[in-house]
Amino acid sequence: MPVEITWWGHATCTVEDSDVRVLTDPLFARRLAHLRRRRGAVPPDDARRADVALVSHLHADHLHVPSLAALAPDTRVLVPRGATRAVPALRRLSHLRITEVAPGDTVAVGDVVVRAVPARHDGRRLPVGPHRAPALGYVVAGEARTYFAGDTGLFAAMAEEVGPVDVALLPVGGWGPYLGEEHLDAGRAAEALARLGARSAVPVHYGTYWPIGMDAVRPHEFHAPGDEFVRLAAERAPGVVVHRLGHGERVRPEVAR
Repeated sequence: MPVEITWWGHATCTVEDSDVRVLTDPLFARRLAHLRRRRGAVPPDDARRADVALVSHLHADHLHVPSLAALAPDTRVLVPRGATRAVPALRRLSHLRITEVAPGDTVAVGDVVVRAVPARHDGRRLPVGPHRAPALGYVVAGEARTYFAGDTGLFAAMAEEVGPVDVALLPVGGWGPYLGEEHLDAGRAAEALARLGARSAVPVHYGTYWPIGMDAVRPHEFHAPGDEFVRLAAERAPGVVVHRLGHGERVRPEVAR
């Protein structure tokens, strides 16, 4: 079966490879604290179906306990090492098979191997939380090598630790115009794409959630990062095909044979 990517919004994607369904950073909420879903319907029930779910880091828009609780019994969930200590609510999800991983760890799921890779991002659950866990990305290797970056900034060893890959799912935005160095904006994501040797890319982590009451404030930062990434990727990583998906849209990217 060809590799298929579906973007459900924010950092939530389904990667189907070798008859294995991989779900990234499940977030199925209409509202999360001060954020509300401004674009795209809440993903349908079918989006909750997965053989394995990957959690990149502890921030609540990536490790969302109610969304994990909605997964089917016996779903495997990979979380950063230390997550169950930092987020005690995970221990109550006894219907799931939760495995803690660190950079370099590999987990086989059917004919797919998932490898945890480093990310440059704050690993705390809360901005002042005492417990940390490493922020991660993941490479899903089956018929294709698909990189899910989670949240990350650029780091010197990115090409060595992650690439080369066939498909890159890269965050390109956030909640405002001044993303720090531990995030990828459209420009840094295009630079990451140039380093990774990918054949295709899907921009994620933009145009879904936005702070309540801020609809009319700097709307460019909500709507534009996907198009900006397409433009900058063409300049910095020519030859890479960028698939700018709408919410719920899917693509079968070309992979090396």
